[in-house]
Amino acid sequence: MAVIRHPSHGNCVACGEGNPAGLNLRFRRQPDGSVRASAFCRKELTGYDGLLHGGVAALMLDSAMVSCLFAAGVTAYTAEMSLKYRSPVRIGRYAELTSRVKADHSPLYVVEAELLQDGEVRVRAEAKFMAGDIHV
Repeated sequence: MAVIRHPSHGNCVACGEGNPAGLNLRFRRQPDGSVRASAFCRKELTGYDGLLHGGVAALMLDSAMVSCLFAAGVTAYTAEMSLKYRSPVRIGRYAELTSRVKADHSPLYVVEAELLQDGEVRVRAEAKFMAGDIHV
């Protein structure tokens, strides 16, 4: 399965392949329409010693959700996002990111995502996205 890319996201700090300081997340569409990526929680992403910074986890999940919309052919902005941190995400290990569209009320979309580590859901997110043209 091909990596999901969008022309307006080449320098994105989360998924842009043109950003050497970024996370370079590589989301792939799954047969059920969801997306999935694996991310190594490297030391530079630390919040508390040994733990992934909560803001980085939020960034990863936001990227998963927007990539899920890209996979569905939708370009949208994050309008509102809620997070539930269930347990700490450890540094020095991989995390799995998944996302799926929960509701399509075009131009409004509700999307959900999870960050799993060691087979356990560590962080969940749900967000509303508003479709629209990206103008710089």
